[in-house]
Amino acid sequence: MDDFGEEVRELKREIIESRGLIIKTNNLTNALAGDLKSIAKRQTSAERRAFLNSAVANALFVVAVILVVKFAWDARVESVEKASAAASARVGELKKDLEARQNAEAERAKAEEVAAAFYEIVRSGKDKDLIEAYESLGKDNLTRSEQAYFRDAVNEAKSRLSLASYHQGLEAMNTAHWADGVQAFLESLRYDGAAAHSPAARLRLAEGYRKLNRQKDAIPILTKLSEASADPEILDDALFLLAECLIEVQAWNDAKTALRSFIRRYPQSAFINDARMALADLSVKH
Repeated sequence: MDDFGEEVRELKREIIESRGLIIKTNNLTNALAGDLKSIAKRQTSAERRAFLNSAVANALFVVAVILVVKFAWDARVESVEKASAAASARVGELKKDLEARQNAEAERAKAEEVAAAFYEIVRSGKDKDLIEAYESLGKDNLTRSEQAYFRDAVNEAKSRLSLASYHQGLEAMNTAHWADGVQAFLESLRYDGAAAHSPAARLRLAEGYRKLNRQKDAIPILTKLSEASADPEILDDALFLLAECLIEVQAWNDAKTALRSFIRRYPQSAFINDARMALADLSVKH
């Protein structure tokens, strides 16, 4: 009986111990399951963070690549636009240069035609036609040598016409055609006022004015001639004629001054006696 009771107690004790072990095992299993769940959650969270980080990194990388490509593309486009603008400007300059050259060639061709036509006038010996043509001649497109040649040709023509008009004036004065003489001398001076015969032409012009009773036109000419002239041979003639004109316009004091100057400056003149007599007469009467 005691042995049976002992066995029962032993069985009870083993059952109790087995239940304790089962409970501990369940607790450990539950704890392990909780740990596994926690580890799984942490792993999932870590994987999610890693994915997000990777996605953000990839996105940033893509954005960076896009920005780099954009900057490079913009720089390339700007470079191409600058090169294109420079090329366009150069093309424009070349077009303008070409147009300028074409215009210059056209103007030069035209100038050559004008020069050839003018040269024919020079060869014709028609001095008046030559002078008239020169006045309307476009000189800007002529070469320097052409301009110099044509200018010299025109100056020579003017000199010839001036001398011819001077001789015509002398002939008119010798035949008492005073008005024709005045016009001829004016024309002579208009063609060439600095020729060797120009002082004499001015003197004879003043003489013609006097003959036409236009002493007031003659006096300014004679005043300049008597003070200074390129031809010293006419100084005394001009001064004496000036004195005569002043007497005729009744400018007595100026006439006396002119006669005194004449007597003092030209004591050997052929008009010296006439000058003394005229001065004496003025001194008595005025």
